Amino acid sequence: MAKRKLNQPNHEEHMDESWLIPYADILTLLLALFIVLFASAQVDQKKFEALAQSFSEAFKGESSIFDSSRTSPKLTEGKPTKSEPTPTFISNDKAGQRQQETAQLADIKKYLDKYVQDKGLSGSLETALTEDGLMIRIKDSALFSSGSAELLPESRTLALEVVALLVEVQQNIVISGYTDNIPINTYEFPTNWDLSSKRALNFMKFILTQDHRLQPEKFSAIGYGEYRPIAANDTDANRARNRRVEIQIVRRYPAPQ
Repeated sequence: MAKRKLNQPNHEEHMDESWLIPYADILTLLLALFIVLFASAQVDQKKFEALAQSFSEAFKGESSIFDSSRTSPKLTEGKPTKSEPTPTFISNDKAGQRQQETAQLADIKKYLDKYVQDKGLSGSLETALTEDGLMIRIKDSALFSSGSAELLPESRTLALEVVALLVEVQQNIVISGYTDNIPINTYEFPTNWDLSSKRALNFMKFILTQDHRLQPEKFSAIGYGEYRPIAANDTDANRARNRRVEIQIVRRYPAPQ
């Protein structure tokens, strides 16, 4: 009997360890939960999405709470969505720059108005400060002979006064020529377009040759012929008003829309 018992195999009782698998899963999920809570506390959307992608790949095959198509409410709270228009505001800097520019143009106008008064040129030159800039209007008879685009010798003094003012100007400058509605048909000027354009161009070229500090790239010349009158072409006086050259100092900071 004793031998039979010694030869029998030794059946040891093993502890059931199957509970370790769900326990390990619970620990993994708890670790993931704490990591997510920590990442959420940083309010960093990019880090959160990267973390979500990592866990989604780790738990492939199951629906994931880290699906990147879902957005955390805490991360977007208080921020406009893509469908919400972003409000726009006028920059205080631009408003201040416009005020400074207006003051600068007003100083130029004040100087010119005094020059006109001192020289008795009120019938030949006038200024106006507009939303577009400072306009200096010169009657054509103060610059040219009738039907000519050559500057009169006496007009050069007035032109030099304009040059002295434009040296310090950083804005673009447009010089425009205008005529009345009486047709012209000469070899040199077949139309009023030609006459007005040539006058504007010659006046601009003269100005640019008087001071090397003037920047040619900021200047342009254009002729409008008879098509932009400031008075009805029904009297000699009104036609004389329409025959003119205008210097426009164009604002760099236009009025907000």
